[in-house]
Amino acid sequence: MKNTISVRGLRKRYGDVQAVDGVSFEVPEGEFFGILGPNGAGKTTTLEIVEGLREADEGRVELLGLEPWPRNAKLLPRIGVQLQATSFFERLTAREQLRTFGSLYGVSARKADEMLETVGLAEKADVRVEMLSGGQAQRLSIACALVHDPELVFLDEPTAALDPQARRNLWDVLRAINTGGRTIVLTTHYMDEAELLCDRVAIMDRGRILKLGPPAALVRGLDAPTRISVASGVLAAEDARGLAGVDEVSDDGVSLVVETRDPSSVVAALSAKDALDGVQIRGATLEDVFLDLTGREYRA
Repeated sequence: MKNTISVRGLRKRYGDVQAVDGVSFEVPEGEFFGILGPNGAGKTTTLEIVEGLREADEGRVELLGLEPWPRNAKLLPRIGVQLQATSFFERLTAREQLRTFGSLYGVSARKADEMLETVGLAEKADVRVEMLSGGQAQRLSIACALVHDPELVFLDEPTAALDPQARRNLWDVLRAINTGGRTIVLTTHYMDEAELLCDRVAIMDRGRILKLGPPAALVRGLDAPTRISVASGVLAAEDARGLAGVDEVSDDGVSLVVETRDPSSVVAALSAKDALDGVQIRGATLEDVFLDLTGREYRA
């Protein structure tokens, strides 16, 4: 399978800050690829260089076999870009907005209207953009990035600040776009989003890629305990600590949580003590991988 994106040795510095430090990766055709990282990790700068919006200090980028910088007019009809913050033309309806974007690429009004249906905005076609909800505005932003039927789509935190229902609705849209054959590159702060949508993810911090691979493979590679929780009071914490295979025990008055690397033995022991009331079993997730690599300190 040929690569849609090829990045080699990318570097970008702003004064004393090395925003991107030797980043390399490839994205095959048709892949849903995620770039994850804490604030200031270099995700957006990397994406802007790959998109041809910013010049790298060092390194090489190819999109669809072409270099995006200097700004390559041949690539513009073949890529779609949805930025973190999108500004729409004032006082236009969703339909007028999308037809205007489409006209820049020679897209017919009929095809632009069909894209409203694709992103679930057909019923909002005649609503002015300033009256759309946050989720509806995000879907319109994605529609503008897709209206000219690009081969490659870049989405920079498309579900930021959306409520859970709007996020999940947008996930359905993104899955359909990818299933239709488009290559998608996504940056996000939501680990569950990346775990559900992406074929592979790159976890970045301080301008470098720390790990790259399928989410499930990254999780399997993490030496993390399984957490088994039961209702508080069904078993004393001291009794839980005495069970074979238990690493740590905590009890917050609501749930007693046991950490173990031998979950089958612990569940069997809890069952023998009739202590499975409210049992929940949670293995490691992509969030655990992310925190293990990048740390837990807060970054504004």
